[in-house]
Amino acid sequence: MNEYLSSLMRYRPPVGWWDLLDIAIVSILIYEFLKLIRGTRAVQMAAGSLLVIGLFYVSRLAPLQTLNWMIRNFLVYVAFAAIVIFQSDIRRALAHFGRAPFFRYFERQEAVDETIEEVVVAASTLAAHKIGAIIAIEREIGLRNYIESGIPLDAEITYDLLVTIFQPDTPLHDGAVVLQENRIAAAACFLPLTVNPKLSRDLGTRHRAAIGLTEENDAIAVVISEERGQIALSIDGTLERDLTPDRLRERLQLLLAQRRSRTAKPTAPAYDY
Repeated sequence: MNEYLSSLMRYRPPVGWWDLLDIAIVSILIYEFLKLIRGTRAVQMAAGSLLVIGLFYVSRLAPLQTLNWMIRNFLVYVAFAAIVIFQSDIRRALAHFGRAPFFRYFERQEAVDETIEEVVVAASTLAAHKIGAIIAIEREIGLRNYIESGIPLDAEITYDLLVTIFQPDTPLHDGAVVLQENRIAAAACFLPLTVNPKLSRDLGTRHRAAIGLTEENDAIAVVISEERGQIALSIDGTLERDLTPDRLRERLQLLLAQRRSRTAKPTAPAYDY
């Protein structure tokens, strides 16, 4: 054993960039694996597996032939047992790695299209029932201050969830929903009211809050009027009113699909205040 360690220490191959890259990739994989199994039953199973592996090497160094035979025969079936026991965890791990930034780049456009469709369906449903609502969509400038003022959700965007949030008899209906990175970040958020004196007097609190939000950043706000059942869209402190679902979809696709910054605004039609 001492001779083996001595020869290993004497053999020092040069370390190149590929070796550093290899170590970095393995370290990241181990870190992601440990983060993934934290707080699950896989932790206990991993500890037990390490114990068995340790006993295996101990049985090879010491004259424990029976223990070594048992472990060697047991390890043959470990892989099959692990697949059966951890099939749900394996699926979750593969899905977790599939959501890495590199892969999310290819799924971003599809996720944006799904978000737009869910928002359009929710807005048309709320408008048909004359239920007031305001949906703020984050773009380049973060809306963290407004998210922290509401109730955090971090939920998948679905039209039925959006419609449920704004039902008058629910605790979260009074306020705005903020969408961030194709997720519902928070509900019942407080937005600043605009102080623009040129706005029409018939605009309610929701419309003024939507305009106030978009005056301060590049967010988009979809507003549903409770009195008229109309859909409006606010961007850059302006307001487009009485939109049809198809027109709302077109505007959101133009504003969100390319995630354009405020310095590269698309040409917008004349706005009705």
